[in-house]
Amino acid sequence: MADILGKLELKKYELPPLPYKIDALEPYISSQIMDLHYNAHHKGYVNGANTAVEKVDKIIRGDIQGYDWQGVVRNLVFNINGHKLHTMFWNNMAPSGSKGGDKPGGAIGDLIDRQFGSYDKFKLTFNDVMKSLTGTGWAVLYYDKETNGLVMSTIENHFINHIAELPVIQIVDEFEHAYYLQYKNNRNAYLDAWWSVVNWDNAEKNLGKYI
Repeated sequence: MADILGKLELKKYELPPLPYKIDALEPYISSQIMDLHYNAHHKGYVNGANTAVEKVDKIIRGDIQGYDWQGVVRNLVFNINGHKLHTMFWNNMAPSGSKGGDKPGGAIGDLIDRQFGSYDKFKLTFNDVMKSLTGTGWAVLYYDKETNGLVMSTIENHFINHIAELPVIQIVDEFEHAYYLQYKNNRNAYLDAWWSVVNWDNAEKNLGKYI
């Protein structure tokens, strides 16, 4: 077993490039926030994920003794989810005036209209879900193939209260680092502004993998 493990090389997580310039989401999300959010927080999760994976690898190989699996797994999940959720989040937005803030079209637009009656009703509902989150975390829009419907949920911190099998279509970061430098403690103002940069083309692409 040791010989087999010795031949395996785990790839490292990498910080993906932003799909737009650091100031592209202004005035709704400032370049100062984006710089700190991407280059400090997201990068920190990538580094943390790689460190956590390396620790698990050493445990498997027997190089570390006396470990606490609960703590190891919690740290692993926190950092990997922090990386993957942020990667989705960047792509879920686009500069206002290009794709950002446009009304959804295609299959995602039809699904919203069928299920909620209108895009305005959907926005009101998703706004209520986003603003219902206690503390820090995420708001998520899932797609359920079994019902051909959209499901809304929230995530506390990076520990996903995940509905089994449901793919993520759209996600919103509600950690303080996503808005505090610009909106201070007014998270609702940030969430209202987020609708001006939401990228429904990306949501359509995500949905298209499952319908």
